[in-house]
Amino acid sequence: MTYVDVCVTIASGMADVSIKVLERLHSFRGALTFALFGVGSFLLGLFIIFVDPYHLLYQYKLKFGPGGEIFSLWEKPPVQLFLKVYLWNVTNSKEYMSGMDTKLEFQEVGPYVYRELMSHENVVFNENGTLSSVPSHPLVWDPLLSGDRKEDDLLILPNIALLSIADVVATKNMFTRLGLNVIIRQSNSQPLVQMTAKEFMFGYKSTLMDLGNTFMPSWIYFNKLGLIDRMYDFKGDYETIYTGTKLGMDNIGLVATYNGATKIPQWENPCGDIQNSSDGTKFPGNIKPNDTLRFFRKSMCRAKSLVRVGETVEDGFNSYVYHFDPESDDNGRVHPKNRCFCTASSIDQCHPKGLLDVKGCYYGFPIALSYPHFLDGDKVLFNKVKSGLNPQKEKHQSYVIIEPNSGTPIKLAIRYQINMFLGNLKNVANSEKFSDMTLPLLWTEIGMYRLPTFLRIRFKLYLYIIPLAQTCFMYALFLGSIFACTYSLHKFLASKRTEITKNSHWIEDDIILNIDKKLASYIPEKRLDVNSKEMEMFFNSLVIPLNTSVEEA
Repeated sequence: MTYVDVCVTIASGMADVSIKVLERLHSFRGALTFALFGVGSFLLGLFIIFVDPYHLLYQYKLKFGPGGEIFSLWEKPPVQLFLKVYLWNVTNSKEYMSGMDTKLEFQEVGPYVYRELMSHENVVFNENGTLSSVPSHPLVWDPLLSGDRKEDDLLILPNIALLSIADVVATKNMFTRLGLNVIIRQSNSQPLVQMTAKEFMFGYKSTLMDLGNTFMPSWIYFNKLGLIDRMYDFKGDYETIYTGTKLGMDNIGLVATYNGATKIPQWENPCGDIQNSSDGTKFPGNIKPNDTLRFFRKSMCRAKSLVRVGETVEDGFNSYVYHFDPESDDNGRVHPKNRCFCTASSIDQCHPKGLLDVKGCYYGFPIALSYPHFLDGDKVLFNKVKSGLNPQKEKHQSYVIIEPNSGTPIKLAIRYQINMFLGNLKNVANSEKFSDMTLPLLWTEIGMYRLPTFLRIRFKLYLYIIPLAQTCFMYALFLGSIFACTYSLHKFLASKRTEITKNSHWIEDDIILNIDKKLASYIPEKRLDVNSKEMEMFFNSLVIPLNTSVEEA
């Protein structure tokens, strides 16, 4: 038997054993498969816990960027935003002007409903984590929602041009007042005039406005005056908004600057600060229950604080309910921190509670804001009102309902009233009877009452369905891991017991036995017929040389 024959024999034995090993591994394959599945499921579950793929996806969706989903919703909000306007028709104008009545009677007329097509135009992304845009708020008349009200309704309304200029000139020198009185008498300007609802809201012609536009264009650059027209004058305005790409996620969509400044110029800080406020499109994300939010509209001439007053489920979303902070309606008489909202030298000259001075934002005209019907205002505001005003919280209080995780407004109604806060007009022609009066002009409601169906579905998918699915998937992975590992162990032990029953010797024994069998069975064919005598002669030939060697030694 040669060396090669031995090697072949050993290799053949090893091959046979390898086949048996593979057969045994095949019997354990099911157990190994379940074990690998269990370990993989456990590791994937840990990955979800520590990495939180949903949170990464959610943050990616929130960031403002070109073509971004949430950014597109902010750029052109696909919601139905409405402006409802209620006018104060004076029903006893003749009696009041003749002196028969000492107080005015008002009739609330409305709503005149417009759709506000809010958008952010000319967007430019900046390198400092903000974007620049131009606010746009065009209004479209909605006759269906306005019911029986028409834009050409004739009403008796205050002559804003006369009373505004009268209030401004009343504190000037005698010669200025004399000149104004001449113009008032020659033009026969009256403080209460008949005009259409549209003229009062969007502009009516006035001799006094024409003169102001002609001789003082830097002050009065428009030739007709309308309250809604002035409220929605955004010509030349621009804003910068946080995008969340560099300065954190919580302020995405909030105002960084307006017209290049972090404050509006009419007030000193902190009253003029508008930074981190919202225009109502989006509020901060991850809102905590005690967080105070801020709402800013140019027509409000300030950013007002919103405080949480409760929780609700609105349109299927768990939401927080906010009202304007009562402290923000004070001009410094009650809360010293608001003293910067009053420019008067004496605190006694500041507007009463519930009446906000905004003349700095309305060309110096004596415009003041309040809640509709003077809700929550000082009783002095009703001194010259005979009837018509009936404040009710459920109808006249502002509210904002926000989904706190995303900062998405689900429903809102921002309500406020525009008034004239008139001083001493006794020396101005045709205006004497309106001295020291707070005169209501109109009140508005900016409302968004429901998200569109596709937005509700999309937000529910992002806010509820995907995180719930991820959580369920994570627990399923851990449960699957436990089951797979347990079943793998059971299958392994069962296979092992079966193998031991079939064959009680070890694999090493198999190797040795197989090789021995191969070697033992290997007898060359040419020696199969050797007899015993030949075998004896063969062994003697081996022994004789050994004996000879021993004797020689």
